[in-house]
Amino acid sequence: MPIHAGIYAFEHLARTPQCPSIVLIHGAGGTHLHWPPQIRRLPDAQVYAIDLPGHGKSEGRGRQSITDYVESTLAWLDERKIHQAVFVGHSMGGAVALTMAIQHPERVLALGLVGTSARLRVDPVLLANTNHPETFPSAIHTIIERAFGPQAPQRLIQLATKRMAEIRPVVLHSDFLACDAFDVMRSVVEIQVPCLVLCGENDLLTPPRHAQYLADQLPNAESQILPQAGHMLQLEEPAAVAQALTNLLERIPSQAR
Repeated sequence: MPIHAGIYAFEHLARTPQCPSIVLIHGAGGTHLHWPPQIRRLPDAQVYAIDLPGHGKSEGRGRQSITDYVESTLAWLDERKIHQAVFVGHSMGGAVALTMAIQHPERVLALGLVGTSARLRVDPVLLANTNHPETFPSAIHTIIERAFGPQAPQRLIQLATKRMAEIRPVVLHSDFLACDAFDVMRSVVEIQVPCLVLCGENDLLTPPRHAQYLADQLPNAESQILPQAGHMLQLEEPAAVAQALTNLLERIPSQAR
């Protein structure tokens, strides 16, 4: 199993080593499976879909700060000898990607920001419910209820519910603590690399106005709102997200690859 620095990564390696590396970073309580095959297997790219510490097949415990997740990701990058990459993050993963670009800009070629924001406040009731075993099922129900758009297939929602129920409560609660403390609203203007901001029209967790703020503040950003999609837009509209990411790769200056 490909584990480096305690982190598991699903790897899809292009035939041409010179292709850019893409690191896919899941959201709170997620795993690499939150990125469907169309995105994990993007052509003409070295794609790594990681499980953050304590998640999925990775070792250790979950972290309680976004900066700690950044440091863990850096350790994995160094062990894999990946100097620069395109970081694509969903929700909390977007917070990791943004923080990486602010704190370690030399490691970042571009950013794909999917269903995320420059600040990720968590509903206090949801935060409390993830902290107690007896209320954890209620928290899962609330999350799933808010995560998908009205057109999402029932089988997709059922699978997401099953996967989320397998999460250790302490991991999800730690992730929400990390999200709740995250705020880079004053710092995102520092990010100069090409950025893609994607949001679902019916995202109830990080609404389109948050995506608009990111797009307005980032100096080199393009944005796209996917009709009918919710917070889990990469699962609901994988082909559209994959195409948008392919377009992002084309915006990276050739000398930077």
